[in-house]
Amino acid sequence: MSVDGTWDLSMATPIGRIEAVVELGHHNGVLTGTAHGAGEETPLTDLSLDGDLLTWKQAITKPLRLNLAFAVTVDGDTLAGTSKAGRLPASKVSGRRRALPGTEQQP
Repeated sequence: MSVDGTWDLSMATPIGRIEAVVELGHHNGVLTGTAHGAGEETPLTDLSLDGDLLTWKQAITKPLRLNLAFAVTVDGDTLAGTSKAGRLPASKVSGRRRALPGTEQQP
């Protein structure tokens, strides 16, 4: 399964819905990624794909300084799961992979 691409994420958190973009790809055979949101660009760490389970960690400073741990299940061009920040309750995460230019479906 390939998770490479640009993913639009939505997280339902206690402070409201947060939108972010995650870019995933392979560099020298290693899965790498970067998250973009709230004016920040953050590298993903401990990135792992085991079957359809994708996990990673990232540190953010906006809207709060938090260390987040994500665990999502990938199903084709969609994903769903949770994000956890320390002792705070888990937040639901959903996402959709952006179509590559020129591959959009015609109506």
